[in-house]
Amino acid sequence: MEIDANQSRQTPLTVYEGPVESYLTEDLGYLPPVTRLYGRIWTGGPNVVIRYYEARPPDGETIPICAVARLTYGGLRKRPGSAPGTAVLEFSGTAIFIVDAFR
Repeated sequence: MEIDANQSRQTPLTVYEGPVESYLTEDLGYLPPVTRLYGRIWTGGPNVVIRYYEARPPDGETIPICAVARLTYGGLRKRPGSAPGTAVLEFSGTAIFIVDAFR
């Protein structure tokens, strides 16, 4: 998926703490590519945390979800020197995982 729909395929990618609109680049279960995902970004600490609360398929109703963005080997590590409230990431895309609950 692309982390920020407004900054597609930017490398490096700068994200900001707060709401985010992302989109799928591949199927996620029954959700097709281009499905919009809405959630929130936290930039404190060495990793960026992104949690998604709803999905909006291109031809359907909004669906509540519980999902997180992360790389398969761990979190989204931000580059050193990122300003407070922001994070610079090496890539604009990442994996998304459906979870039972946020921890």
